[in-house]
Parts: sequence; C-alpha cells; structure tokens
Amino acid sequence: MLVRFWGFLYSNYLRFWLKWVWRLLTGKCELQRVCEGVKAGAQRTLSIGNGGNAVHVEEAEVEKCIKDIMKEKKIEQKDTGFKTNLHISLLQISGYKKLYLNVENLRKVPYDSDNEEHEEQLIELWNLLMPHENLKARISKQWCDIGFQGDDPKTDFRGMGLLGLVNLVYFSKHYTDEARQILSHSNHPKLGYSYAIVGINLTEMAYSLLKNGALKSHLYNVVSGLPQMEHFHQFYCYLVYEFDKFWFEEEPESIMHFNQYREKFHEKVKGLLLDCDAMLTLQN
Repeated sequence: MLVRFWGFLYSNYLRFWLKWVWRLLTGKCELQRVCEGVKAGAQRTLSIGNGGNAVHVEEAEVEKCIKDIMKEKKIEQKDTGFKTNLHISLLQISGYKKLYLNVENLRKVPYDSDNEEHEEQLIELWNLLMPHENLKARISKQWCDIGFQGDDPKTDFRGMGLLGLVNLVYFSKHYTDEARQILSHSNHPKLGYSYAIVGINLTEMAYSLLKNGALKSHLYNVVSGLPQMEHFHQFYCYLVYEFDKFWFEEEPESIMHFNQYREKFHEKVKGLLLDCDAMLTLQN
C-alpha cells in the first residue's frame, strides 16, 4: 500500500518538480538529457518511448515532429546531436509499428496452391533443402522428408499463412549449409523432429515476440533507423539455429514432449530479450 502511495505521489507531483529542478540545473529538458546521456540503441529509444515523447509519430511526420518538439522545449536548432539522436529513435519506434503491420499482413495471406508465386516458393524450398533429389510430383509423400505432415504442405501453413513459408525459404536461401545441416539433425533416429513443422512453429514464436513488443530491445540495437522485414527474417533464422542446438542439448525423451521444450526455449529467448543490450543474431 505504501509503495503504491509513493508511486502515485511521484507520478503526479514529485516527477514534475524533479524535472523542473534538473532543467534549471542543466539548462536541458528531459528529452535532451536522454538523447545525450543514455546509450544509443534500445536503452535510449525505450527511454524515449516509455516517457511518452512522440511515441505515436508516423515515419513521414518524424522531421516535423522533431521541429515541433524543439520549438516547444525551446531547444536551439544548432543542437544537431539532439536532432540526429531523436531522429534515429523516432524512426525505430515508428518502424517497429510498421514492421508489425507488414508481418501481420503477410501472416494473414493464406497459402494458395493456385497462386503461381506461392507454388514457386514452395518448390524453391524443396530445391534448396534437397538439391540431389527431384520432387516427383506436387502432391507427394516426399514432403515428409523435409518435415511436413502429409502429401500437401499447404495444409501446414494455415496458422501462419504465407509468413511461415517465406521464413522457411529465407533461412534456406541465406543460410543454406546451416539449413541442410539442421534438416539432417531433424532426421536423428532418437532426437529427430519435423523440420518444416517446427520451422513454422518458430515463425509463430517470432511473430508473438514482435506483437507483444518483446523484440524492441533486439531490433533497436541492431537497426539504426527503420526495422525492416529483413530484420524479422534474420531473427527467425536465429531462432531456428538456436532451437536446434537447444533441442539436442536438452535430449527430450521423445517428440511427444515438444510443447514442453518449445515453451522452455520460448522462456529462454524472452529472458535474453529483457536485456537492453540484447542482439540475437545469426551471422554467416
């Protein structure tokens, strides 16, 4: 009860006067102090976002927003360092929101076997993972060899839509050796798992972390500006690579325990993302 009282007192009274005193002593507003004194990346951008300063600004309005802030806070236009740092943080904030919308839109696109582009991506996935084996037919039990559940992979994309396929293709194209190695691991006689199905499951994990804001620390540290779809795909690649290592380190008794270990891995990643210096990347 006492903690809540002091929290209320600080938020509604003390914070205002503390900010006023600091401005009097330093000649700078809170936003200036954050932009100059807080480490670039997630620490700075999260401080600006959590402080409620221009959080809802759109990308096209960033420049105007900065000018308005400098006018309102009486910050001299020659303070180029402030303008540059605030510009980067506002781009990161607006870009995160835009990235989520782009990812969500791709997730909502159902796999359509009558769509030539969708079919081409699916065949590309096969060719990347199984270069020495021809696919005998579009509907084939061969799909199980790369971890789909049945003769037609389109049914496995229902949950994540086209996003699941795009992620699988991206990893196989940009990290081909790693993808083939992990596919080989997935065929282990005791610790094996369904490569494609797990890959789609990890798409859902990456999507949920983006949606609930947990990816902010990572993206704000790796991107000095607008986070793009490319950065989401790169994070997905990290998840696939790290999950494979995690699975074999844990040595589950059987694939029947997948959900239990999947959740354990999810908690591990969420814990890593709590670090303001988090950078979860998979480099060539």
